[in-house]
Amino acid sequence: MLFKYKAITNTGQETQGTIDAFNVDVAIKQLQNRGLVISKINSAEEKKTGMEFLNSIFTRVKNKDVVILSRQMATLFEAQISALRIFRLLGGQIDNPLLRKYLTAIADDLQGGSSISNALAKYPSTFSPFYVNMVKAGEESGKLDEVFDYLADYLDRTYEVTSKAKNALIYPAFVVVTFVGVMVLMLTVIIPKIALMIKDSGQPIPFYTKIVLWFSDLFVHYGLFMAIGVIIAGFFAWRYSRTEKGADYVDALKLSTPYVGDLYKKLFLSRISDNLNTMIISGIPMLRALEITSAVVDNRLYKSILDNTLQRVKEGSALSEAMGQYKEIPNMMTQMIKVGEETGQLGNILKSLSNFYQREVKNAVDTLVGLIEPVMIVGLGLGVGVLLAAVLMPIYNIASAA
Repeated sequence: MLFKYKAITNTGQETQGTIDAFNVDVAIKQLQNRGLVISKINSAEEKKTGMEFLNSIFTRVKNKDVVILSRQMATLFEAQISALRIFRLLGGQIDNPLLRKYLTAIADDLQGGSSISNALAKYPSTFSPFYVNMVKAGEESGKLDEVFDYLADYLDRTYEVTSKAKNALIYPAFVVVTFVGVMVLMLTVIIPKIALMIKDSGQPIPFYTKIVLWFSDLFVHYGLFMAIGVIIAGFFAWRYSRTEKGADYVDALKLSTPYVGDLYKKLFLSRISDNLNTMIISGIPMLRALEITSAVVDNRLYKSILDNTLQRVKEGSALSEAMGQYKEIPNMMTQMIKVGEETGQLGNILKSLSNFYQREVKNAVDTLVGLIEPVMIVGLGLGVGVLLAAVLMPIYNIASAA
């Protein structure tokens, strides 16, 4: 990705230019390494038109597409077909129009003399920094076929773990949304009609029935304003989550929420172990592997831990010692890494850790689903029961009095 920047040199002079980097953090680090003090930096990519923006929303490259692409490239590189011909061939066969466009542009870059990794780096939304650096390692070692096989396996594992975690919450979310919709419908359509009959009867109204009728009046008279308020609050909450402070709060909330936090911790530990293992066995240096893992871990707390670990490793500390300073990294993980460092089997140890935490994520998801379903059934039963009791008891009293 290309970035425009304005900066101040060591002599106090202002300078500006462009820099090609995976993301803005990497661009800033590269400029700081040149001794520049950055005053402004932003993307140099052209702004999308309205139609292009809509296309980017509804047409995207799925994880499955990249997995299939990686498998195909591994097979073709193993057959010793040239990179340019591979990308031309796949660019004409891929069904996804956006990925087909990318592959065609990458083939043009290769024809112009670019390396595969540099060409892929222009599309970070599809080819992550992790993916690009793995390809770069394959170019340097001459083992592109093996690297693309590693990448396909890695993406398969990542997709399986994250999709299992997401899919586990779809059913509960659907039930809760449906329940809320039914309750709102009853409070705004059915309860008001019954309330007229209860009030006209002249019978004393129980306290819990008054509460239900109050909620019904609230939704009938102020429901639209409440809906608008929820939308506005949701918008500002989303905006806040995009800020530095808001993103820190959201990531901390993910890890501190009961049960869900434990699931997220295991997910991030699995991701860290898997990334480091895949890169180390592909010949990427430890420092670079830590830097890339920090960029793709997708949690600011663990990103900070990895950044600090990277700095301590640069200063001469062992990986296990640097990671052992943080309570978020389990003692078992640091001890196993230490054994891997002492025996020279760090790659295999990290692979074992990755497999262990992937199993832990699956077990945590199954446990979470097992807890959600009974709690949800009890909660929905109580909600419906209270609502029906609040309405039916006064009607029963009216019928008895008659």
